[in-house]
Amino acid sequence: MAVADFFFFPCATKGIIASLPKSNRTARGIPLFQIGHFNIDTSTILAPMAGVTDLPFRQLCRKLGAGLAVSEMITADTRHWNSRKSSFRLQHGDDPSPRAVQIVGNDPQMMATAALRNVELGAEIIDINMGCPAKKVCKKAAGSALLRDEKLVAEILSAVTGAVDVPVTLKIRTGWSPEKRNAPVIARIAEDSGIRALAVHGRTRACRFTGSAEYDTIARIVSAVSIPVLANGDITSAEQAKEVLDHTGAAAVMIGRGAQGNPWLFREINHYLETGRPAAQPTLTEIADTVLWHIGELHKFYGEFLGPRIARKHVAWYCQRHHLDDSIRTLFNQLETPRQQLEQLTNFFAAQKTERKNAA
Repeated sequence: MAVADFFFFPCATKGIIASLPKSNRTARGIPLFQIGHFNIDTSTILAPMAGVTDLPFRQLCRKLGAGLAVSEMITADTRHWNSRKSSFRLQHGDDPSPRAVQIVGNDPQMMATAALRNVELGAEIIDINMGCPAKKVCKKAAGSALLRDEKLVAEILSAVTGAVDVPVTLKIRTGWSPEKRNAPVIARIAEDSGIRALAVHGRTRACRFTGSAEYDTIARIVSAVSIPVLANGDITSAEQAKEVLDHTGAAAVMIGRGAQGNPWLFREINHYLETGRPAAQPTLTEIADTVLWHIGELHKFYGEFLGPRIARKHVAWYCQRHHLDDSIRTLFNQLETPRQQLEQLTNFFAAQKTERKNAA
């Protein structure tokens, strides 16, 4: 069976992306809060995730209800911007507005320069990473490692906000360790430095991603500052999102790993917050159309060699989230070309559709 025999997946964002429904609140044009002069129309934000929140995924999540989608982190050291990785991460001109770009580093002037350069490339919001717990980031005294040095935090934030005329936001954790949850202090420094919104992951740097996120510290931060606070960490359902918002008083939830393989989570949360009722789950046809579009866009964005390799983890996540036949993953991971991957996905979803029809 040829690819086109079962599903139609256009090659441009005006295709399936244009046909996906926007959230009701966005359609009504009612802003929930502002980041600088930008109105944010939903209570769901896509968190920056290295290796995940590339341009195709950001576009998909925005259309499915994310009020903002933050790019993968980009090193503030512009000497490394000629690398293949940075060349992809610096492409944000096609993002829906407002375009939010995250930078990471520990030198105030270097961070300021990186922010200015990204604005020249089309960024409309600059986000500063002080939340990444990865060893390769923290060993350079960047990311969440900066939370130990409140003076340096203030210097970086002031340098960046003073360098650009677009809103600057900040992402942090609740502190360096459970014994030093100093995020409320960092939050006040951020507000005093001109930061326009603050995302807080409910773990410390020492916790990495172990255990459960806690939201009491986020609630304390909301009470301590007047800028919008975004609650992040372990939010994987609409009901949980509402509980976190109710508990913390945050302006929005920031969704990270919960969106991997489930970009419909943004739509589900928005619907639940607006109506108090669960949203309808995506149909198999919608899942198929979306997966095929997403994988096709990854192929176009990364090219015929890297695209199929990037696509493998996304297909694995889709299978895990939606209880699809796991047998596809082994074969899919062996395929080398875009056409092979798209043909296999088309045949797989056709078989799944027939199987479910016969079982009904």
